[in-house]
Amino acid sequence: MSRVLVACIGNIFDGDDAFGVEVARRLAGRVWPDGVKVVDFGIRGLDLAYALQDGYYAAVLVDAVQHGAAPGTVSVIEPELPEAADEAPAFAPHALDPAAVLRLVHALGATCPRVLVVGCEPLTFGGEEGVMGLSAPVAAAVGPAADTVESLARSLLEGTRASRAAATEVERSLP
Repeated sequence: MSRVLVACIGNIFDGDDAFGVEVARRLAGRVWPDGVKVVDFGIRGLDLAYALQDGYYAAVLVDAVQHGAAPGTVSVIEPELPEAADEAPAFAPHALDPAAVLRLVHALGATCPRVLVVGCEPLTFGGEEGVMGLSAPVAAAVGPAADTVESLARSLLEGTRASRAAATEVERSLP
């Protein structure tokens, strides 16, 4: 079965870094079609790296992402998947950002064919741990981000079903 993983990432003790965790809470109350799995990975980047090796067709990663936009801005990013590396990436199991997770998955010899990141520009990020709660602009972005994630996941799932149906039709038409 084609599957889509929605992987929410974040540290609840680091201000706006909890964005992915808060989106996971919002998504937990929604009904998902078979083939979509939503997981709050929190700071368990190593668990996410292993999950991405479980044969998912696509993954939607949800995290606070600094890219210079106004705080609370939600963006959909399609990262370039890593190329072959000369050496294994260094990592700390509880401090893996999405790029580091993708490098680790690649270093382990696996791939996830399609990866999208739903990121939110943080206001408070990377400061001292122990700051709980989202800033106002990031808290306001949780609902719209959850809607974006749901739309993407459903679209990706339908795309995989359409691709499978097309492949089946081609197989039937072959002599």
